[in-house]
Amino acid sequence: MSPHRAAVLGHPIAHSLSPVLHRAAYAELGLDGWRYDAVDVTEEQLPAFVGQLDGEWAGLSLTMPLKQAVLGLLDHVEPLAEVVGAVNTVLVQAGRPSVPPVLVGVNTDVAGVVAALREGLGEGATVRRAVVLGAGATAASTLAALAQLGCPTPQVFVRSMARAGSTMRASHRMGVDPAFLVMEPAERLTAALAAADVVVSTLPPHAADPWAEQIRGTSTPGVLLDCAYDPRPTALGVAWHDGGGVVVGGERMLLHQAAEQVRLMTGRPAPVQAMEAALAAALESIS
Repeated sequence: MSPHRAAVLGHPIAHSLSPVLHRAAYAELGLDGWRYDAVDVTEEQLPAFVGQLDGEWAGLSLTMPLKQAVLGLLDHVEPLAEVVGAVNTVLVQAGRPSVPPVLVGVNTDVAGVVAALREGLGEGATVRRAVVLGAGATAASTLAALAQLGCPTPQVFVRSMARAGSTMRASHRMGVDPAFLVMEPAERLTAALAAADVVVSTLPPHAADPWAEQIRGTSTPGVLLDCAYDPRPTALGVAWHDGGGVVVGGERMLLHQAAEQVRLMTGRPAPVQAMEAALAAALESIS
């Protein structure tokens, strides 16, 4: 049985642009028999879905809230995903017909963040001062990405310290030393944003809007990666741009992490230009 199926899982999932990216890649690569779907799966439903995977599957893309929930359901977890504590890609490695496939967890979010930030920073640039907003699975991947870019000591601002435990544990496993701070008082966060070379917001859509108001009219000379891309541009992105900074949209991270998924699932180099064109058209249609 040859693999020809893949899907993105999450809850909710209807908004996902992953099918646009993967389907464009399959078309460009001439993989006519391949299909890629979006499937709404909750944490409770995930074990049953993973348990029915067979040799026709090439892999899964995972979004929230499944990136950490899947860890206990896999046969192997690659070292980067293990240390980050988040899997956004499952590779289905089938063997003999009567033998269940081997499921391997991978993290391509780190590569996506690095590639997206390099677009804003320029190739070869290093980061000295960085700020991360939020402390979920994407924030943990961002810490690994920032360490690769030369900054193992970012400031991580969270709405509640009680919700930062998993990212704190991930930082210890990675050997990085971020400072975890609550977002209030607002003056401390706005000062940190203005002083940073790089800011990465991993907050959900509109959650960063209050901080957009706080920095409006101030100087923001660094690079912002706002992982949210709906609406586009985000309020934070507009305020950052108005302050003189460089804005990298969250769709750039989405593109680069998906390109790595395509390479891993198909064994072929991802056709990034075709994927980029399909993504741009999709974003234009919903903006």
